[in-house]
Amino acid sequence: MLPEREREDEPSHEQKREEDLVVSPILDAMRERRSIGKLTGDVSDAELRAIVDAALCAPNHKLTAPWRFTALRGDARARLGALFAELAEPVAPSDPVERGTFLAKEARKPMRAPLLLAISTRTVADPVIAAEDFAATAAATQNALLAAQSLGLGAIWRTGATAYRSEVLAFLGLDPTDRLVALVYLGRPAMEPPKERPRDVDAVLRVIE
Repeated sequence: MLPEREREDEPSHEQKREEDLVVSPILDAMRERRSIGKLTGDVSDAELRAIVDAALCAPNHKLTAPWRFTALRGDARARLGALFAELAEPVAPSDPVERGTFLAKEARKPMRAPLLLAISTRTVADPVIAAEDFAATAAATQNALLAAQSLGLGAIWRTGATAYRSEVLAFLGLDPTDRLVALVYLGRPAMEPPKERPRDVDAVLRVIE
């Protein structure tokens, strides 16, 4: 028996599917995610492991598992801050007062969250594999951010020129050929989330048939 034809005033199968996607919890989580720059409290070991486990679900061509996750807590953050300040000395202002303020600010950067999760990727000589590995690790970072949100945590993806320095890689115990993808700052939100940014699908979507 042929299926009964849909009434014209009823949504089509594709329309229903689109409506279902609109109310998807996964899509809602993506739309609601915000970068939270003010963080406090603590992140438990269980929460940290859950975040990394979610990151490992990212797509990864050829299953190379290129990523590494290095968590910094407590005094490790202060030591990283001291390194940040040391690396910033050549570009610090010459005025003694301004210089002191500038370097102190650099040193405080890792202290803005109770836990920092450095997400890095290995590199290989093959440029295609290297590019795919970096992309996979960036996808893992997004998974980590969404996992943090689902656990009620705040998170923000930070990097900056200093974070890419070889001295920082060495501090993190990484190979000199590794690439840092993200420093994810994690903690309990200590601010209201930023407002939703406007999105224009039509401005960025092109369909070729």
